[in-house]
Amino acid sequence: MRIIVQKFGGTSVASAEGRERALTKIIKAKEEGFSVVVVVSAMGRNGDPYATDTLINLVKTIDVSVNSREMDLLISCGEIISTVMMAQTLEKAGHPAVALSGGQAGILTDQNFGEAQIIGVDPKNILRRLGEGNIVIVAGFQGMTADGDITTLGRGGSDTTAATLGSALEAEVVEIYTDVDGVMTVDPRIVPEAKILRNLTYQEVCEMANNGAKVVHPRAVAIARDKKVPVKVKSTFTEDSGTLICDGQSDRVITGIAFQAGIGRVLVKAKNGHLGPEDSVKIFKVLAGAGISVDMNSISPGQISFVVKQEALGKVGDLLLPEGYEVELLPHCAKIALIGVGMQDVLGIMARVVETLHKHNIKLFQTVDSEITISCLVLEDQMNQAIKVLYNEFGL
Repeated sequence: MRIIVQKFGGTSVASAEGRERALTKIIKAKEEGFSVVVVVSAMGRNGDPYATDTLINLVKTIDVSVNSREMDLLISCGEIISTVMMAQTLEKAGHPAVALSGGQAGILTDQNFGEAQIIGVDPKNILRRLGEGNIVIVAGFQGMTADGDITTLGRGGSDTTAATLGSALEAEVVEIYTDVDGVMTVDPRIVPEAKILRNLTYQEVCEMANNGAKVVHPRAVAIARDKKVPVKVKSTFTEDSGTLICDGQSDRVITGIAFQAGIGRVLVKAKNGHLGPEDSVKIFKVLAGAGISVDMNSISPGQISFVVKQEALGKVGDLLLPEGYEVELLPHCAKIALIGVGMQDVLGIMARVVETLHKHNIKLFQTVDSEITISCLVLEDQMNQAIKVLYNEFGL
């Protein structure tokens, strides 16, 4: 049995027109000889009647504090509605279809409501339904505990569902349908001439997603990578071939640029002028205990610097000042990440980055690099200019 998994996001199933376009993609795959498993997200975005945020806002009119178990039960409804709507769209067009919840599809999770982790998949119900000639529609973003409680998988949950089922079913490909034609070299709202990346490695797309690019969730990519299942990112609304994500090499030095705005820089110094290893441990333990995530860490004997989300900046100062440290806070920063597997074998990339930003009078506060990523911290109001000049410098 040749199996394909197709995932359609909320904008793809929110309207009759979107569902009809999704129908075309599903039927095309069926005509090509595939047994088709479709994963759907909740219908629409915040404000739409059945969107997840709408359901959350509805229950919060009663009480802003909702038990996490009951909240998961509520917000799973958005995907259930989409699943039934898509199944009926197919049935009306003459194609037998069956709708399944995440639990009915065999997705078993832990009890971490709101951010549940998948601990196993039993695909036999899906395989039975496919064997009966059905197109199987599965509610994304959800699973079930061993006790029968409905759970949700957190951000990117429908992508995770699609990748998990693709791996469990040994699918030939997982197709992620969205409202864009594929993964772009950079956000086209900043650089209108940005191009679609036709091929990406699993590693590159994970780095892009982790650094703010609105692409497939990195957790889903990691699942697909482990079983070597190719992933395609395509548009529901066009016939563009999209972006193929798989194993492989790239001759591009820089593949794309991602960014995160709304962050702040923290510079910590000791009043006696010296920070030892015990200070580093203490500082990061204090922040972790307060639920504050840090990034772009740089540690030296005289100081420690890192970035946090803008809204956490003041809290960092409140936590560290009483511990006897000098703390400098720089708000309204942005992190720009240049990503590409090709940079591993090329010297002088960092020099070009620093020189380009300096030439255009863009102040660079901090850099961090890894195997395939160079991250730069700049002021938020210089972010767009920095992205544009780096885009041009590396010929993206």
